[in-house]
Amino acid sequence: MSEFQDKVVVITGAGNGLGKAHALEFARRGAKVVVNDLGGRGDGTGSGDAADLVVAEIKKAGGTAIANKASVSSKEGAKSIIDDAVKAFGTVHILVNNAGILRDKTFKKMELADWDIVMDVHLNGTAYVTHAAWPIMYDQQYGRIVLTSSVSGIYGNFGQANYGAAKMGMLGLMNVLEKEGMSKNVRVNTLAPGAETRLIGTIPGREVNPDNPDPSRHPRLVTPAVLLMCSEDAPTGKVIHAGNGRFSVSAIYTNDDVVFGPDVTYEDLLAKKDKLFDMSTAKEGAVRMRQMREQMAAAAAAKKG
Repeated sequence: MSEFQDKVVVITGAGNGLGKAHALEFARRGAKVVVNDLGGRGDGTGSGDAADLVVAEIKKAGGTAIANKASVSSKEGAKSIIDDAVKAFGTVHILVNNAGILRDKTFKKMELADWDIVMDVHLNGTAYVTHAAWPIMYDQQYGRIVLTSSVSGIYGNFGQANYGAAKMGMLGLMNVLEKEGMSKNVRVNTLAPGAETRLIGTIPGREVNPDNPDPSRHPRLVTPAVLLMCSEDAPTGKVIHAGNGRFSVSAIYTNDDVVFGPDVTYEDLLAKKDKLFDMSTAKEGAVRMRQMREQMAAAAAAKKG
């Protein structure tokens, strides 16, 4: 029996591309899937029956699924996604936040309305749906949550200030929720995918056929990472890159402090600039933060003593 048998899985933006690939695979493994999709275009406008079509495909293959067509960018819509899951299946075990749109322009030319809607769908929408699912997972002491980020946020990409800022926000949200959920077996991870989807096709110069993606860039090649992040033995607080059949992990690293006394000046720091930017002995952020807290505690104790 699959470890996902009878698990209740909510996937936002699951009418096409990555979300659809995730939904089909979870359903194939016996999960009960809530397929959320507004059915709009890549820029977030319009609506349609994309969620119904995926549900029909799952049912035809013998799986279990329901559709939800609410927008994640609405607090009420986001809550309705989780409410529908509970009404149909009794609970929520897994949440994959995948819904997204693109409104690409250079920051100079970007209308702030394009900033707002991308933030609303990606960052706020993720927070709204997760917030609705969180008490359920917390109380049942079991939950797996995936946030979907992008290299456009982690490393930056020209013309995607709105998208990149929203996607980097996923890491901040994960870093906090990972800590808040740890004692209740709620594990939170972040996906940074790469695949040929209709959103990629909205980028100037990038022509794709979302109905027949390049086999080496197919969305289903990302899905194994999602299953790993939602498994019984899932990690927590990890950023996994997935695409083209390749997988890797990103982490934040911090180097050793350059220490001065209480009278430090700009000139003092300038003289140590090379040491400040030397990352040769850097450690992963979580390890470094622990060391810093220990050093601060030791310094405080020494001062009292």
